[in-house]
Amino acid sequence: MVPLSVLDLSPVPATGTPSQAIRDSVAVAAACDALGFARFWVAEHHNLPNVASSAPEVLIAHIAATTSRIRVGAGGIMLPNHNPLRVVEIFRTLAALHPGRIDLGLGRAPGTDPVTASALQRDEIKDPNARLAELLAFERGTFEPSHPFHGISAMPTDVTLPEIWMLGSSLAGADIAAAESFRYAFAGHFAMRHATAALAWYRSHFRPSEALPRPYSMLGVTVICGEDDAHAQELLAPLKLAVVRIRTGRRAPIPTLTEAREYRYSGQEEAIADEFLRGAIIGGPERVREGLERLAHESAVDELMLASLIPGRDERIRHYTRLATLAGLPRR
Repeated sequence: MVPLSVLDLSPVPATGTPSQAIRDSVAVAAACDALGFARFWVAEHHNLPNVASSAPEVLIAHIAATTSRIRVGAGGIMLPNHNPLRVVEIFRTLAALHPGRIDLGLGRAPGTDPVTASALQRDEIKDPNARLAELLAFERGTFEPSHPFHGISAMPTDVTLPEIWMLGSSLAGADIAAAESFRYAFAGHFAMRHATAALAWYRSHFRPSEALPRPYSMLGVTVICGEDDAHAQELLAPLKLAVVRIRTGRRAPIPTLTEAREYRYSGQEEAIADEFLRGAIIGGPERVREGLERLAHESAVDELMLASLIPGRDERIRHYTRLATLAGLPRR
């Protein structure tokens, strides 16, 4: 089994609150630290009623301070929403506080709807690739002498950015990761259809560097591991309905199991759910173990990142405990 990591979105259940969902993520991170997972990443999304992770840099700082071993990172910092200099300053500060334990995942999408994106993006740099180029220039000190930013020092100056990962769900992210010698994380948990082509492109076009002499890739995948197959379907039911509602413009927290059981899907809604769950691994421990091993082998990735969107702290911790057990992770 390749190393396993966790992507957390602070899911908001119908019976809870966004603030409690954030605190639950901290508790889940502590459990994953003890269970032996390699990384715990928090996402950046905005204006979603069922996802509370809108400020990943704040969550990363708190989680890293309350864990001791696991790498903590952003999955990701969405470049259109952030000033490049501030990203460098924030993540150098995190690296200074938690040496060797911080990851910086960079995404090129806004992680929200167009209206909310316009509220977040108020400066002249609209192109995410231009933001990435500026971020790297601040990090590497490579502004031309004539550039107005040439004399700016991103503090703290005695540390570098933590490991940079390029996130993606298409060939565009893979191409940037390969050209810049970044680690690459593919968002298979919602776009598995394009995973094989993107990962192959990344590996074949990768340009080695001193910092990263060979390509390193990670594949996100939706995983629901129940006590048995039937229990896994119960855990899946609220997620399935939540996805359909979001993608059809019906904003709501993640529904209860009772509500999800009683819902009747149209043919179009079933197609929406099927597309989102393409490549998902759902079942009892044995089925999930076999699925993870098969996916790692077929995709040839170095690591898998598991996403579940299971609401509720205790249920999520039980879920990751089952995953740690079936994978034989080294517990602390």
